[in-house]
Order: sequence, then C-alpha cells, then structure tokens
Amino acid sequence: MSERTEISDLGEFGLIDHLTRNIELQNASSLLGVGDDAAVIDHFGKQTVVTTDLLLEGVHFDLMYTPLKHLGYKSIVVNISDVYAMNATPTQVTVSLGLSNRISLEALDEFYEGVYAACNHYGVDLVGGDTTTSQKGFVISVTAIGEVTPDRFVKRSTAQKGDLLCVSGDLGGAYIGLLFLEREKKIFLESPGVQPDLEGETYVVGRLLKPEARKDIVDFFAEQEIQPTAMMDISDGLSSEILHICKQSNLGCVLYEDNTGGRRITPGGF
Repeated sequence: MSERTEISDLGEFGLIDHLTRNIELQNASSLLGVGDDAAVIDHFGKQTVVTTDLLLEGVHFDLMYTPLKHLGYKSIVVNISDVYAMNATPTQVTVSLGLSNRISLEALDEFYEGVYAACNHYGVDLVGGDTTTSQKGFVISVTAIGEVTPDRFVKRSTAQKGDLLCVSGDLGGAYIGLLFLEREKKIFLESPGVQPDLEGETYVVGRLLKPEARKDIVDFFAEQEIQPTAMMDISDGLSSEILHICKQSNLGCVLYEDNTGGRRITPGGF
C-alpha cells in the first residue's frame, strides 16, 4: 500500500515550504522569488506581459484519466502559450491551488513534478502562489509573466487586409484524444475489469494530456526578423479564434475548406 501524508499534517506554510524547497531561479529578471510577501521582477527596460488561466476539476480536466504529473505540466504550458501568442518570452509563473481533502501530499508532489518539468523545459521561474481549501475538487490558477522588446508584442486587433492566416500546427488532435479517453472511461465504469485500449493513439492522447507551447515559432520569428501583424493562442478552436481576430481587427475572413494551403483575410463579413 502506498504511503499517504495528509496535507493538514504540514499546515499551509509547511506545505508551501515543502513544495518550493528546490526552486532554483533561472532568469536574471527574477530578483526575488518565493519566501517574501511578493516576488520582485525587473525586465531591464523590456515590456511586461501578464496572463492568467483557471483550471477546474470536472470542467477542464478529469482526474480519472489525467496523471497528476501531466496535469502540472499542462497547467504551466497553457499559460505560457498565451505569452508566446503575444510574441513574448515567458519568464515567471505563480501557481495557486484549491485543494480538497482527497489530495494527499504525495499527489501534490506528483503534480509539482510536472510543474517543475515544464518550468525547466521552457526556462521559466516559479516565483509565488497560494494554497487554500476547496470544497469543489481540485482548483488550479496559474499566472504567467513574460517580457518583450518594446513595440514587438503582437495583438489580435492588428490584422491587415490581404494577410494570410496561418496555423503553426495541426488541429483537432486534443479533441480526438479526449474522445478516446472518454470512451475508455465509459467502458471502465461499465466493466471495471476491462483494461483501456489506447494502442496506436499515443499522439492524440498526448496532445490532450501533455501539450506543448510553440516556443519554436517565436524563436523562428526572432531569428528571421519576422513581425506578424496579428497573433493569438488557438486553445478554443479555429472558428472562434478566427472570429476574435476578425472582430477585433474589423475584418472578415474567407476560408476554403478544401484548400490545405494559405487562408486569406479580406475586408467585409464572413
């Protein structure tokens, strides 16, 4: 039987000390991290980008098929993806958690393994956060902070007539992965002795459970000295994100369903 340590055995401050004991700051802009009333950040003349996401158990993730380490990794990635979508570089994150009594210290350690893995992979510092009791399951709130050279950030509202609309990766993989996992969950609940069958579905399941942010795209833009006219994260699906860009840029868009090449934004309605 695996060991279980109740979070109440440590108390809030003991828990924070436990979860942050191995933090090593990676960015010169992180002047002061965990351990004081607030972090201190200096981006040395660059502009600061800030974004926040909230993840709720039963809405954004299902612990029946979501490994906690993957969830920790994903919690960081979905936030820093929004920083990259501004053509900026993420540098710091804060992580705040609402915890029910179902969550043990060992489970939190597993979650933070994913958090630290994502921070190390993307060169981001964990500089703060908070913990509290939750009566409604596991609640995760992450704030990501980034830096960008003045006037190099890219908004949704600056698309121009004649622009090509480009997607940096494939679409729909995470949704297909969700369908497979929900199918296997239903089968398991009806027949608990049946083992899940996900052979050959590693890619789409991985797109849901362990997504990656497109740091490579922002690095490519910098290396090639490319300044996009407009950008945004596409986590909510192609149609809704196109609508955001068009509405905020006062443009319309023509999509050719059978055309796998470029899409052209044109003035006017859909």
